[in-house]
Amino acid sequence: MTTGEITISDVSKRFRLDRDRPSSLKEAILRIGRTTDIDDFWVLRNVDLHIEPDSFFGLIGHNGSGKSTLLRLIANIHRPTTGEITTEGRMSALLELGSGFHPDLTGRENVFLNGTMLGLTRKHMAEAMGDIIEFSGIGDFIDEPVKIYSSGMYVRLGFAVAVNVNPEILLVDEVIAVGDEEFQRRCMDHMHRLRENGTTIVLVSHDAALMRRLCDRVGWLDHGRLVEVGDPDHVIDAYLEHASQDEGDTLTARD
Repeated sequence: MTTGEITISDVSKRFRLDRDRPSSLKEAILRIGRTTDIDDFWVLRNVDLHIEPDSFFGLIGHNGSGKSTLLRLIANIHRPTTGEITTEGRMSALLELGSGFHPDLTGRENVFLNGTMLGLTRKHMAEAMGDIIEFSGIGDFIDEPVKIYSSGMYVRLGFAVAVNVNPEILLVDEVIAVGDEEFQRRCMDHMHRLRENGTTIVLVSHDAALMRRLCDRVGWLDHGRLVEVGDPDHVIDAYLEHASQDEGDTLTARD
């Protein structure tokens, strides 16, 4: 495989839902030996996808379509129930508020922790610390426990770390929408620069205009199945036409 390449081969993901989960220890003891009623919920079904190195790939779909689950599978947070995912290169991910952060550690300590988890030296992270603090804009809060951070501070520091660890693959869920408009603009500019420097980026977003502007290709997930992959304008237009009949869908078509 080439650095930055992602291959997803016939991947399905099942979660098991226990509809009769006991609400107390006493109830659990009383149920010992009884048959429980468990539902299989397939979040993804038979997904085949190849994301080329040095590309910007977008994922769209209604809430619950499997977009975030697919990112977590790529990041190796979850394992596929069936199928296989292979990646090549250092991967960084910004998937949810506080992901990868220990709440009792300071921002600075969490920066070093994240670097260690990605195989980077303390020296490398110390050299990147100034850029991380500047980009995040959290100032002296870098030395406070992250459990006191606002959601915006979490996102700013998380993104600053994610893009300053020299990722060859960057996964970004729609958490950056938590930040203000100026921060979102800086995030997009930074991702564009990473893309120009050869980083493969996979982005989940409900912003159609953003996807059209940034992405080389877009994939549309619907109820866990990959409906279409291709040119952003074509795939997004097809999705918007389909979604226009579904009240409450949140993909926006603003220019």
